Formats: sequence, structure tokens, C-alpha cells
Amino acid sequence: MKQYDVIIIGAGQAGSPLARKMGKAGKKTAIIEKRWIGGTCVNDGCTPTKTWVASARAAYLAGRCNNLGVHIDGYSIDMPQIKKRKDDIVMHSRSGNQKSLEEDPNIDVLFGEASFSGHKTLTVKLNDGGTEEILAEQIFINAGLQTVIPDIEGLSDIDYLTSTSILELETVPQHILVIGGNYIGLEFGQMFRRFGSQITLLERGPRIMSHEDEDVSHEVHNILEEEGIAIFTNTRATKFEKNAHGRILATLDIDGRTEVMEVTHVLVAAGREPQTEALKIDATGVETDEKGFVKVDNKLQTNVPGIYALGDITGGPAFTHISYNDFTIVWRNLLMGENLTTDDRPLPYCMFTDPQLGRVGITETEAKKQGINYKVAVLKMTGVARAVEVGETRGLMKAVVNADTKEILGVAILSEEGGEIMSVMQMAMQGGITYDRIRYCVFAHPTYSESLNNLFMKLE
Repeated sequence: MKQYDVIIIGAGQAGSPLARKMGKAGKKTAIIEKRWIGGTCVNDGCTPTKTWVASARAAYLAGRCNNLGVHIDGYSIDMPQIKKRKDDIVMHSRSGNQKSLEEDPNIDVLFGEASFSGHKTLTVKLNDGGTEEILAEQIFINAGLQTVIPDIEGLSDIDYLTSTSILELETVPQHILVIGGNYIGLEFGQMFRRFGSQITLLERGPRIMSHEDEDVSHEVHNILEEEGIAIFTNTRATKFEKNAHGRILATLDIDGRTEVMEVTHVLVAAGREPQTEALKIDATGVETDEKGFVKVDNKLQTNVPGIYALGDITGGPAFTHISYNDFTIVWRNLLMGENLTTDDRPLPYCMFTDPQLGRVGITETEAKKQGINYKVAVLKMTGVARAVEVGETRGLMKAVVNADTKEILGVAILSEEGGEIMSVMQMAMQGGITYDRIRYCVFAHPTYSESLNNLFMKLE
């Protein structure tokens, strides 16, 4: 059995930089990855999907620029070229990350699947054959999540798509049935609608984006329907089968009514689950919750001293930037002697539909549940000068504030570059800048952020 100072399971956005820090600190480190260096973000998450979002937006602009006085006689979608551009960008990032790990003499990169065999001991089934038995006093789990495959009759027989396999398509599907009305399903649905697919989206609940405020959810719903996406709420698929022509027949329960729909592809985007079962994590005594997420304290350590978990597998917000922040907390605590925690850190995120939805802080719904004396400001993008000038007036800005202290509690920015405007508000929130100060702040004209003046004028 080979002894290391540090073992890292998963080369995602926490695991890879942590391995480099440990290697530079002189610690003999093993990092185990069963797929590709870079994790979901680089390989089948943020990086590839946002390259396709860019292509889809270019198609959208080409199709609607007549109202700006620019006339395009016609355009076509070159899906192989779109895929090649995505693949090139992914490979550049993946290979760069892998090279930086392999060049460090203190780091061993093991490609294979890890499972615990005992207390702080692991068996690695190597991808190229054979196994390795390794152990270390410090172990970091960054194994991430996998797509939840719902138990629907016939689903396993139709060669369904996931957020990973859909990225390998080189032709535009004729009709995609999307199962799931949250961020992944909405991004892919709009993207492929703009590529030319017919899109039908199913949501089991009464509305899409159930974690957002109802008015924000409603606004996104309307935007997507305006682009030709058919959205069915209170709907679930109950059966799939192929017909004689190779097409898929989907039996749907639409608010208690049965309907059969013919589609060409099915995208499963009904959520993600932790990959702890394959790790046999109970062999080392690490506790998980009822859903299989690894339990950690506010310094990301498990109940077993010396074993940590970072990123999505802890059950916290499943975002790359949170995983990376986990890494910064752990390495600074262990190597720099700091005393950092995850307590009260901001949790910003952005859904890259078009327009984007940038969110940070609490929603109006959460403020109400907490019994806070709050006020809400809403500004439609039709009232934003910059949006009118560039012809991007879909969406809204929304802020929730404490009526007593004037503290900004949360914002939702649904607009072009909504993530960037949200980041301006995040900086204000972290700096303790109250909404009455932003109301009269001098912003450059004409920018989107300038309309934060008008947003908070709504509270006068």
C-alpha cells in the first residue's frame, strides 16, 4: 500500500487547485480522477455550455436584427463547427489543467475510480487496468454530482440525453422533450430552440424555477414562451416507447389529463445527486445525510478528523465558484494557519438564459418566511435607458431591502448582462452600502448599472 501525505478524490474546481497548493507545499499528493481533469465545469458544465450559449445568441441576433436596421438575408446553423469550437476550448482548458498537475514532482495523477477500503485507505481501479491501494492522513473528497435518472417506464430504452451527452450532438434535433424546469433544462431548451429545434419542456410543479420568487419565474416563463418554447407545468412523463419510424412516443400526465406526444429526443434535466455510493464512504466512517451528501462542518471537515469534502458533494449550492471558494478556505486554513469558515459567505449565481438571471442574497419569499420588515423595489427593463437603446428590454430588476436598516437583502437581475449587474449589487451588499446611498450614486451613463438609481427610487 502506497503512503501519501494527501489524497484528493476528484479533479474538479476544488480538487485540482488544492493538489497544486499541496504539491507546492512539499506534500506528496495523489489526485484521483475517473474521467477528465477539470471536473464538470470544464468538461460538460460551464465552459462547453457557455460556448454553445454564445453560438445560440448569435443565431438569435441574426434572426431579429431587422428592427435595428440591419438586414440579414439568411443564416444557417453549422452544428459540427459549433461543436468543434466547444471541443477546442474544452481541450485547451482540460489539457492546461492536466499539464500543471503532471509537471509537479510531488503530485501523482491517477486516472481511475476510487473507493474507500478502510480507515483513510482507498482502492483505485485504474482506467488502464489494475488497481492501486493507497492511504493518507489527509483526504479531500471533491467527487461532485451526477444526473438523476427518474424512474419512468421505457426511459432506459430510448437513448435519452443528459447534460453531458447532449454536448456531443453534431446535428440539430427536430423536437426535444426536456424533463425538468430548472436552470439546466431552461438553458439547454432556449439554446436548442435558437439552433432550430422544437422544444417542449415539462415541469412537475406548478411553475418553473421553484426556488425563485413567483414574479421572476413568471417573467422567465413568458420570455421562453415568446421564443416558441412550449412549457407544461403540473406535468410528468409516465412512459416512453419508440414507434415504427424510430421516433419517441412520450405519454404525459398533464394536470391529470393523459396525452401522447411524438418527439425525436428526450433530455433528462431533473436534478443531480451525489456520487457517494460508489465511493463506499461508510468504510472510513464518514457520515452522509439521507440523500447521500457528505456532512461537513463550517471548515469543510467531515466527522472523521483529516477527511474533508469540498464542492457539490457536500449538498451546498452546486456552483463552480462555491467549489473554488471551498478550496480557498481549506488550503488557507491548513497551509496558512488561518481560521476561515463558510459561515455567512455570499452565494451569488447566474442562470445563462438570455436574458441572464443574476441572483444574490435572499428572495422576497425568504424574507417573508423570516419575518423581516422588508420592502421590494422592481424596475422593468423597458424602463432602463441602456436596454431601450440596445433593444434588449425583456426582464426586470428586483431588490429586497430591510425597511428598518435600509440594508440590501437580496437582488434578482433578469436582463442582458444580468450577472454583471448582480455582481455590482453583491459588492454593495458585502460593503454594507445601503440602498439610499445607491439611489444617488454616480454611475457612468448610459450603463445598465446606472439604472440601479431608478430601481431604488421606487422605494421613495
